[in-house]
Amino acid sequence: MSDQLTMQNPVNRYPDISPPKQDQPEPGLDVELIPRTDRGEDTYRGTGRLEGRKALISGSDSGIGAAVAIAFAREGADVALSYLPEEEDDAQHVCEIIRRAGRTALPLPGDLRDPAYCRDLVGQTLGGLGGLDALVNNAGRQIAVDRVDDLSEEQWRDTYETNIHAMFRVVKAAVDHLPAGSTIVNSTSVQAYSPSAHLIDYASTKAAINNFTKGLATQLAPRGIRVNAVAPGPIWTPLQVSDGQPKEALPHFGKNTPLGRAGQPTELAPAYVFLTSSESSYVLGETLNVNGGQPTP
Repeated sequence: MSDQLTMQNPVNRYPDISPPKQDQPEPGLDVELIPRTDRGEDTYRGTGRLEGRKALISGSDSGIGAAVAIAFAREGADVALSYLPEEEDDAQHVCEIIRRAGRTALPLPGDLRDPAYCRDLVGQTLGGLGGLDALVNNAGRQIAVDRVDDLSEEQWRDTYETNIHAMFRVVKAAVDHLPAGSTIVNSTSVQAYSPSAHLIDYASTKAAINNFTKGLATQLAPRGIRVNAVAPGPIWTPLQVSDGQPKEALPHFGKNTPLGRAGQPTELAPAYVFLTSSESSYVLGETLNVNGGQPTP
C-alpha cells in the first residue's frame, strides 16, 4: 500500500471490512482483533513536521492513539505512552515501532480514573522526555447499553472519570509546564453531534469534550498554547469489540457512511499531526471531523 501522501481513491484506499461477531474483555487488544487494524506501521511517512517535540498521548497502546503515536514518532517527536496495565503487549509493540524511528518511547501504564496517576503521568513525562509540549488526550471508555434502565451508576461514573474527568486532571497537571507554542489535542467523536441510543453515557462525555476544548482554547490562547479536538467517526479499533458496539452490529460497522466503509486508525493520524504542528498556528478551538462524510454542525 502507498503512504499517506500518495493520491488514492478514498472509497477503496482501505478494505471494506465486515468484522465477524467477536468479543474481548474490556479494554480490548489490537493483537486479538479480527481483522487487525491499520495503524500506519507500514505506510505512514514522516516529513519532519514535529521534529524535537515531546508528546504525551493517552490511550496510545492501540487504535487511534497508537496510530497517532507512530505518526508523531515518524514526524520527529519523542512520545510518552499512557495506557492500562492490561494493554502492555500492545503498548510494547508501539514502543518498538517508535524506537525503530529513532525516537524515545516512554511507557507509563496506569488507570486514568485515578487522580494521582493523572498527576504523576505529567511528572513522569517531564522527567523521562525532558519536557512536554504536545498533549493528546485520547483515552476513552465506550460500553453499549440498550436501555437507560440498565445503565448502572458505576458505568456512568467510570465513563465520565475516563473520558472527561481524567482529561481535566491531566490538563491541569500539565498546563504550567507547557511552553508557548505547545498544543493540546482532545479526542471527541461524531457521537457528540449524533448520539447513538445505546451510547448515551459515552456520547454525552464527547459533547462535554467539545465544549471543554473550545473554552480551554479561549483561556489558553494568550499563553500561546493552542487547544483543538479531533472527532472520529466509525473507526475500527478494539474499543468496538470490548462491548463498545452490540455484537450483531459488528459486521455492518461503518457501512452507513458516505464512503461506505469504516475508517482505519491511520486515517486519523494526519489530523492530530496537523493540529500539533506549527502549520496550524492560527487554528484554535476547532473540532476537526474525520468521519467518512457524516454530516456534523
